[in-house]
Amino acid sequence: MPSLRTLQAFADTVESNDHVGAIRNFYAVDARTQENDGEWRVGREALAAREAAVLAAVAGVKTTRFGPLLLDGDHSAICWRFEFTAKDGKVRSMEEVAWQTWRGEELVEERFFYDPQQMAR
Repeated sequence: MPSLRTLQAFADTVESNDHVGAIRNFYAVDARTQENDGEWRVGREALAAREAAVLAAVAGVKTTRFGPLLLDGDHSAICWRFEFTAKDGKVRSMEEVAWQTWRGEELVEERFFYDPQQMAR
């Protein structure tokens, strides 16, 4: 079970837009993630590389946490809003809920739930 301090540090890192750093500093080596009902992605380094590629494809991102951090035993949930600025200057935003499972102080599983139509607007 993570401490509230660890969960807050994770959220602060993401909200500072250091998404790759959040993965490298808080995910377990064998961590896995899933978007909606998509395929699982596995391995901290692979997850960090994918996140870096996503960020390289845009001019910038602004991350905002909505509401409190929810923590219950080994599980936590965070609601996020991301505003992506494309290289052509167009801004798109999306909101998602991240449902997390921790092993001690390391994040081992994270599932993202969002409406993909948000990015099509």
